[in-house]
Amino acid sequence: MLTYCLKKKIRLLNSMNFQYVFSKPCKKNIQGITILGRINFLSYPRLGLNISRKNIKYAHDRNLIKRLIRETFRLLQHQLSSMDFIVITKKNILLLSNTQKINLLNTLWLNYHR
Repeated sequence: MLTYCLKKKIRLLNSMNFQYVFSKPCKKNIQGITILGRINFLSYPRLGLNISRKNIKYAHDRNLIKRLIRETFRLLQHQLSSMDFIVITKKNILLLSNTQKINLLNTLWLNYHR
């Protein structure tokens, strides 16, 4: 049975994990959302977020975007290949509605299906 939860092991937590992905990433981007991915040698995908205060000023906006990213990843994690992912956002993401953000994220995650 599949569990749709985000456990601590599914998150990228330390800088070594982030540096591993930043060194040789597979990059996909659409309208202000960029997903960097790199194959890991685990049996599950992992997620890291890089949403800067410089690009998105208010904390409630950053938190909303983080929630949407985590939710789309949580629902699709069993269909994704075993990679480490880092999601980076730009300023123009604030101009989109929540449904548009979710649709963009889903199309980006489709690039990394098994």
